[in-house]
Amino acid sequence: MLWRRPIRRVDRDETWALAREQHAAVVNEHNALQQELTVVKRERDDVIASLRELQAAVQARWQAEARLAYLYRERELARARAAGRDPAMPLQ
Repeated sequence: MLWRRPIRRVDRDETWALAREQHAAVVNEHNALQQELTVVKRERDDVIASLRELQAAVQARWQAEARLAYLYRERELARARAAGRDPAMPLQ
């Protein structure tokens, strides 16, 4: 026995109306997602700028610490030169 599919009539006007509604919904969703993407990109750019500022501050701190260590070494060397050495005393 063969199963027959029932004949289904399609209402052209109703189908087009449904297609227009779905298209409008997709377009609205697309526009909303584009706006959200714009906001997210702006936030991303702000975070990247903040990270770059932080990176510059950290690098400046590292340079300042290195300069400070260099100055401490120079001060110790100047003190050692100024103190001099008694030639009569053994080195060790």
